[in-house]
Amino acid sequence: MADLSGNYEIRRFDAVSKGKDGYAEAETWSRAVSFGFHESTRTPEHVAKTLETYEADRRVLTGAYQTGPVAPSSLPADVPVATFGTMRNTLNVGFGHLVEAHLVTAVTVRTSHRRRGLLRRMMSEDLQLAKDDGVAVAALTASEGTIYGRFGYGVASFERNIKVDTTARFSLPHQPAGTVEVADPKALLQLAPEVFDRVHRLTPGSVGRQDWYRQLASGSLGRDGKEDPAIKVALHYGPAGTVDGYVSYKFLGWDTEPYTVEVVDLLAGTNDAYLELWQFLGAIDLVERVSWTEAPLDDPLAWALDDPRCIDSSDSRDMLWLRILDVPKALAGRHYPAGGRLALKVLDPLGLTAGTYALSVDGGQAAVERLPETAEADLTLDVSALSSMYVGGVSPVTLAAAGKVREHTAGSALKARQMFAVERATHCLTHF
Repeated sequence: MADLSGNYEIRRFDAVSKGKDGYAEAETWSRAVSFGFHESTRTPEHVAKTLETYEADRRVLTGAYQTGPVAPSSLPADVPVATFGTMRNTLNVGFGHLVEAHLVTAVTVRTSHRRRGLLRRMMSEDLQLAKDDGVAVAALTASEGTIYGRFGYGVASFERNIKVDTTARFSLPHQPAGTVEVADPKALLQLAPEVFDRVHRLTPGSVGRQDWYRQLASGSLGRDGKEDPAIKVALHYGPAGTVDGYVSYKFLGWDTEPYTVEVVDLLAGTNDAYLELWQFLGAIDLVERVSWTEAPLDDPLAWALDDPRCIDSSDSRDMLWLRILDVPKALAGRHYPAGGRLALKVLDPLGLTAGTYALSVDGGQAAVERLPETAEADLTLDVSALSSMYVGGVSPVTLAAAGKVREHTAGSALKARQMFAVERATHCLTHF
């Protein structure tokens, strides 16, 4: 790979809304991202609405720009040939513990400028900046599964598509503890963040949401940049009368067979709310199927139904990828349900976290000590494997069987599984 870094300039700037200084640069950057993800050309109104949500998220936009002459008639030099976006939010690492996470998004490299080290340069510099800023973990969701392991990221959660048969065979014998009522979709502009905050604190692997989600769930801003009049909303009221869950959904039309409702967003702050929202979905008149593309793998619905084969599951896939930036800070930031001591030798392709660390847990609290290079380790693993284990979504025993974790002390992978366990199934409902 030729080192052509001198032919490019890396620029970082804040996302701003229309009418503010720097908007033209942010707008051009946004269009480059759309091109990289093969989206149709966005209207000026769509771009403006998108950048307004980006500003609310306090996103930092990074672009790689050509510094020399560009080819005649090609895209001008003010259009970045590579893009990279970041923002900060919280990550639930189990037992209600939230840590700050550095979220990476909008990663593209123009086809004609690949294999020149642009992604490696942007990623390496950005992760170093985040670590220097005191952030212990980075996160992303990947459009391709082969790109990010070389930067130390590991898969930490999964999701799946489900299609639920809601004809006569659908039976969910749960005694309701609350009620479900249809509501004005615009109510979610206020309620969605409030409900999500509750769900976020209950769910290991959950990442804090960007502003766009309340817009999507309420039908105010669809994926095409327009208001979505097809969106309908039902709210779940708990025994105290407060909203503790909701489902945003849309009917896919009479041309779709079987007649299908698609879940746009489903959040439940209690087990009862989850089952009762599904009871509501299963009872919608004239509908034969409910589809959801972000369902959990370990889904209580399958165990609540009289006939779990009502669920047709497919396309199970990775969702959240994590990358630990500071081993002592990250490991000390979570709770551990089992005590003990493990010596972990961590390998790191970028050199940010390499070393041997002693993780000692007593009463759920961790103390992390860096050991001398000559110290013996119980486990040797890449930082990507440690990141996969971090929020309980991937078992160290499984990683050992796959050769991603090397066990030097018999039983230490099982011990790690017990220590890194979390209280609920890991699930992330935030794409970014």
